[in-house]
Amino acid sequence: MLLTIDVGNTQTVIGVYDGGGLVHMWRIATNTGYTSDELRIKVRALFDADGIDASGVKGAILASVVPPMTHNWEKVICRSFGVDAVVVGVDNCRHLLGLGENEFSELGADRVADAVAAKNKFGCPVIVVDFGTATNIEVVDKDGVFRGGIIAPGVETSMRTLVTRAALLCSVELEDPGVSIGRNTSEAIQVGVAVGEAARIDGLVERIQEELGYPCRVVATGGLAHRIAPMSHTIDEISLELTLEGLHIIHEDLVHER
Repeated sequence: MLLTIDVGNTQTVIGVYDGGGLVHMWRIATNTGYTSDELRIKVRALFDADGIDASGVKGAILASVVPPMTHNWEKVICRSFGVDAVVVGVDNCRHLLGLGENEFSELGADRVADAVAAKNKFGCPVIVVDFGTATNIEVVDKDGVFRGGIIAPGVETSMRTLVTRAALLCSVELEDPGVSIGRNTSEAIQVGVAVGEAARIDGLVERIQEELGYPCRVVATGGLAHRIAPMSHTIDEISLELTLEGLHIIHEDLVHER
């Protein structure tokens, strides 16, 4: 079995692959206050709850955009499963994205995994929209080369900022109200935040395709993809496990390369 871990700013997604397929997936809160021992307890509880034998884990790969957590997770993986984690970064994945030396040196591990997975699963050209703490957009051109992307505040981040700064507004469910003109405060917020996010994505995707000069397949992933993507007219697919799939592909490539 292969253990895949994607440490995001808000949530950490853990997946177990067996026989090439994802057989278990969990989401836990990312908490920079947790020690490696506390994380070990959480991981052990997840495995025990689903009756998974931890001794079956023979490899692990880690993507983290939270530097204080990266080393802790490496310790957890080593002590809990007796394997060393492959830590994803742009430098060990350049060949998978057609990148030259020093190109996109600050590209986050989650963005790398998303682009690798989309390229392999959906072909090229492809655009990935990842709805997380930030809304990330990744662009892979028709030649399979990573061209860059966009980073914007995530939809939940925008919601929290709005209700924190405006005393008379409260948080609402991020869902389609079915209208474009809110008839009450809740609907007005839903149109502005949820429908507005879909409209923003559509506008950016259209600009990307115009700049490239050709249409692209558009794939949505991330915790809120299933809520926002149906309101978009440019998103073609939803793949909630895309980042983990990218980690699986990268691990297979790097281990085979060794």
